[in-house]
Amino acid sequence: MAAKWIETITGSLDDKKQYKQYKARLEALPGAHRTAAQALDRYVLYAGGITKSDVMLTMLDDLATLFEQAAADGTPVRAIVGEDPVAFAEEFLANYVDGQWITKEKQRLTDAIERAEADES
Repeated sequence: MAAKWIETITGSLDDKKQYKQYKARLEALPGAHRTAAQALDRYVLYAGGITKSDVMLTMLDDLATLFEQAAADGTPVRAIVGEDPVAFAEEFLANYVDGQWITKEKQRLTDAIERAEADES
């Protein structure tokens, strides 16, 4: 009962737990992989504009898994992100457009124009 009341105010406690686990996974990565993953984490959270928590947590889980597997395989950081890390981050983010606020705004604009067009007829 109390947990539900708290979640109403703060958001899902399970989501917060998953996020803390994700951050711990990044901290556990070896040096270069941790540095790169944390830099990508910062970029995707700032530039991603993701507002759906389930989409964000899936994206972050995928990011951690990618770097964990690369570290386990001995794949160098540059082999993961390529020569242009921003391009890599943007391509990575493109997989999660469903959770971005701009996707919702694009749909809202399309719907408004369709309603306006319907009012004209």
